[in-house]
Amino acid sequence: MKPSRKKETKHRRNIGAYLFTIAVFSVFLAILYIRRELVSTSFSSLFTATRLLFESPDKLYEIFTADIIEFWIGAIYLVSVPVVLLLLFVRSSGKKRTANASGQPEELSLGKISFRAFKKNPIALYASSVIFVLYSAAFLAPFIAPFNPYDQQDFLVTAYQQPLTRLDVLVLKEQKNLSIPLQSGNTAETGLANSLIGDFQSLRTRNELHALKFVNEYHIAGDRIVYRQGIRNRELPLASLVHPETAKEARPAFVSSRTFILGTDQYGRDILSRVIYGSRISLSIGFLVVLISVTLGTVIGVSSGYFGGWIDAVTMRIVDVLIAFPALFLILIIIATFGNSIYLIVTTLSFTGWMGVSRIVRSQVLSLKEQEFILAARSLGLSDGRIIFRHLVPNTLTPVIIAATLRIGSIILTEAGLSFLGLGVQPPVPSWGNIINEGRDSLLNYWWISTFPGIAILSTVVCFNLIGDGVRDALDPRMRG
Repeated sequence: MKPSRKKETKHRRNIGAYLFTIAVFSVFLAILYIRRELVSTSFSSLFTATRLLFESPDKLYEIFTADIIEFWIGAIYLVSVPVVLLLLFVRSSGKKRTANASGQPEELSLGKISFRAFKKNPIALYASSVIFVLYSAAFLAPFIAPFNPYDQQDFLVTAYQQPLTRLDVLVLKEQKNLSIPLQSGNTAETGLANSLIGDFQSLRTRNELHALKFVNEYHIAGDRIVYRQGIRNRELPLASLVHPETAKEARPAFVSSRTFILGTDQYGRDILSRVIYGSRISLSIGFLVVLISVTLGTVIGVSSGYFGGWIDAVTMRIVDVLIAFPALFLILIIIATFGNSIYLIVTTLSFTGWMGVSRIVRSQVLSLKEQEFILAARSLGLSDGRIIFRHLVPNTLTPVIIAATLRIGSIILTEAGLSFLGLGVQPPVPSWGNIINEGRDSLLNYWWISTFPGIAILSTVVCFNLIGDGVRDALDPRMRG
């Protein structure tokens, strides 16, 4: 490639990176502005919960529910990403000014050389962008999902609605019930607990404190409103709605609307919200399983290859037996014996996927431990632990990283398959696999239920495989241009 052509390609690549960074920064700021009340409530509840934990832990344990953690994580992530992008931009600008002032080329480490080689692969960069968007959607699910993924409200109206369906909603004066009763007492701890209960209720209802009724159609008759839900006709007094004085207007204030962008399922639950929340399960399981299995495989592979002897013989025979045993069959036996839960799925997939990594690492260690730098370390009297963690492990990371990036996609497929068979994550908790399972019996008539989570699985697995190919090319000196 000619120098001018290389320079033009690099310039285009830099422009694309800047545009993507600006787009991400703008989207995060937009979400932060639109959901500012929820973000503020999330940080307020986090601060109150921290105070209550130190002052009266018993009261916190009485009212705390784990689903609030998702709002705390989402709020921290929503604020952290723009800050990190700003810091990276300032740092890169400072480095460019320093390099231009000194006029000397920057000394590059192996990691920087590999990263620059990875950035030259546009397909891998596009795939990385898609994965970043998917993980961001998983972290920000409470703030970007239009509905609660568990809501089955008025399914006579909302069930089996096509994508982009818009339905009218009547807003009632009735408040949504508090799931946790307020505590009695005038102590400071009780005040903190009641403040936290109010924040929790606001977060669970996403600041929509009024009850809603989805309707197919409605009309006002005197001091009452008559509405239809499916085949049923019902009526309510106008006094039970918010702002009944606007009844004579063309669009009364007590009538709102909701749009189901990807349609609804048989229970009237929003598919888009369930796909977004399902990404948290599928992506987190894929990441955790690969992290645990790769760590376990690396430790066992290094120990087996370095120490050799009976340790190597016993370990490799165990690996041979586990590889020969069908992994899916073993997973089904464990789930059938001990039940199915997210923690069991992560544990089972982790302890049935480390064997390949251990063999790769063992082969690397067998060749490395005869190299001069290892012999020199031994002659200097360095301990086995220091040799392993300072010299062997860093030099075996290249195939481990490649195996990890390529394995995440297969883990996501395995989890989706288990959930599709009813052996993975159990409803009503959404995951991509069980959403597809819910729509398989009505695939021809209500295609959108299974199609959109299927597209999410396909996109995620393809992107992880493309990233794995890009990482392999970047870490292989023969593939660098």
